[in-house]
Amino acid sequence: MKSLSELTDFYYKELYPSLNELEKTRMQIISQLKWYGGMGAVVFTLTAIWMGKNFGLFHPLMIAVAIGFIVLASITYRFMTQGYAKDFKSKIITPLIGAIDSNLLYNPDFMISQHLFERSQLFNHKVDRYNGNDYVKGSIDGVPLEFSDVHAEYQTKDSKGRTQWQTLFRGLFLVAEFNKYFKSKTVILPDQAEKNFGTLIGGWLQSINFSRDDLIRLDDPEFEKAFVVYGNDPIEARYILSHSMMKRILEFQKKITHPLFVSFVHNHIHIGIGTKKDLFEPAVFTSLLDFKQAMEYINTLRYTIGLVEELKLNEKLWSKE
Repeated sequence: MKSLSELTDFYYKELYPSLNELEKTRMQIISQLKWYGGMGAVVFTLTAIWMGKNFGLFHPLMIAVAIGFIVLASITYRFMTQGYAKDFKSKIITPLIGAIDSNLLYNPDFMISQHLFERSQLFNHKVDRYNGNDYVKGSIDGVPLEFSDVHAEYQTKDSKGRTQWQTLFRGLFLVAEFNKYFKSKTVILPDQAEKNFGTLIGGWLQSINFSRDDLIRLDDPEFEKAFVVYGNDPIEARYILSHSMMKRILEFQKKITHPLFVSFVHNHIHIGIGTKKDLFEPAVFTSLLDFKQAMEYINTLRYTIGLVEELKLNEKLWSKE
């Protein structure tokens, strides 16, 4: 896989003509949004003048005007950015992924299957609505993998019986093959209980989580502080989570800063990174030529695809040292 400096050079040198054209489109979108904002301010002011002494921010007419412009602005924004996003993904993200590794295929409109998401057993809740995009599939160093942005939701009812949608997970979801068959399942989750309630109470809360398999204690204090581990075979779980594997997972967690979810099920590793946003959508309010913005796209792709290297999935983890 290309180095960070090589990918940065590729982004600015090879993709610059396309970036420059997209930047012009982005500026046109900003200009149109400003025009709509100015028109909204004019209409709001004229309405206030017409109302005279009856003017009030919470008057039904003023609320209707505000809602009308919010809805109009939302529709306009979606319409203006749709083609821009499509062009960005075809002209920037597609060649960037190809530059990272030619074995990878990219489909901006597809997603990793709901079956694989549920198979991971990372999230113990029924999925009522599932969507995603920016699907990548291929192999790195001979390790088959696939990933995409995912937004999984479940449905609830409020006290009045109205439907509400709750986010179960939103972020990047990746599945990669292991090179050795294992029978058990091991689930690694962010340790919110110990973080919020301390070791004693947090540990007790973890142990009575009846929706999970048995709590598995490991002999790495730093890993125990960051994660909680559940599984149905403590011996195999400790075999999977060797000291070197725990160290790699911890190091990866520190790099990404987002919540990290990992499971070993059906001879695969499943990884969820809770970014709470789509990672490969083009910037609208920041220049595409901005170095920080460029590095966000490059680092996101490199960290994700580099998971194979980060976690050493291409090595024979199961051989005796």
